[in-house]
Amino acid sequence: MKHSISKSLWSCAVLLAVSVGTFGAGWAMNQPSPGAPRPIADRGPLWPDEQATVELFEEAKSSVVYISRYATRRANVFSTSSMEVAAGTGSGFIWDDLGHIVTNFHVVAGADRLVVTMSDQSTHDAELVGTYPSRDLAVLKVDVPRHKLRPMPIGSSEDLRVGQKTFAIGNPFGLDYSLTTGIVSALDRTMMSPARRTIEGVIQTDSAINPGNSGGPLLDSAGRLIGVNTMIVSSTGSFAGIGFAVPVDVVNRVVPQLVSDGRFTRPGLGIGLVRDDVTRRYFDEGVLIASVAEGSAAERAGLKAVRESGTGNVFIGDLILEVEGVETSDQNTLMNVLERYDVGETVNLRLLRENEEVTVPVTLQALR
Repeated sequence: MKHSISKSLWSCAVLLAVSVGTFGAGWAMNQPSPGAPRPIADRGPLWPDEQATVELFEEAKSSVVYISRYATRRANVFSTSSMEVAAGTGSGFIWDDLGHIVTNFHVVAGADRLVVTMSDQSTHDAELVGTYPSRDLAVLKVDVPRHKLRPMPIGSSEDLRVGQKTFAIGNPFGLDYSLTTGIVSALDRTMMSPARRTIEGVIQTDSAINPGNSGGPLLDSAGRLIGVNTMIVSSTGSFAGIGFAVPVDVVNRVVPQLVSDGRFTRPGLGIGLVRDDVTRRYFDEGVLIASVAEGSAAERAGLKAVRESGTGNVFIGDLILEVEGVETSDQNTLMNVLERYDVGETVNLRLLRENEEVTVPVTLQALR
């Protein structure tokens, strides 16, 4: 009896050991061996806003180009030989299917040779067609088959609202085709152009803009151009949350003239102006007319300049206070307001003339 019980216990022990061993082996078989890659978790579909951003970038990147600027330098002060050196990089975008490229003026300034790299990584020497430093804009042209050119869709900056999404594509620090996202942080900012003229209506964005992004497109959520990335505010030279873009409405007014004429024809009055600091000695506001060109729009409208009589008395000319209801506090403001109109359009000037306010219509002329 004792022997039978012992035999039964032994059989149970063997069965238990076999069961535990089998379970342990199965558990071990299901574990990754040390050093093996872990299994990939199912990601699932992209969120709708992620998918929209991916599609926007894929659609827009073929319209963006990388611009390299080269300059010729003497080998040293004692040498007559010269060499070509890299002088900077920037971004741009395709304007039309004729090969015109839009970028910033400061991207191409001082270049002896310009090279454009397309999205397919092909490189092409570019011709400088025209520049307008007062708006920091330039147009280049490359000889590329039309079927390889995808012009950037054009939007509007007039109806932008703070909080709208923005997308900047460019080549920061030479890292080509980088996308950054953000929002319209503010509207109607002003910034100084390379020509020391203020650019009005500038878009402020927190989409990261770094060196090399200049000249690249700022897009809205529909993938349309709303601005040309131009500059940042930063104490370090790298992006610090504040970037600026020239509004597309300005671009769409200037670029067609650069394409057709190689220059932007400014509308004007045909007058010379007294320096602002001198005018402020006598008036708290307005722009004082110093001279009126013969045969000019101003002469035809009867505008009066500062003049001196035969007896040495000085007569103050017309003081321009407003153009179409917009105050002209200084010369720069006057020029910016006039540029909102086309040559041949008539604008109303509110003037101070001999201590009386008068309104005079003037048909704008082309300034060369």
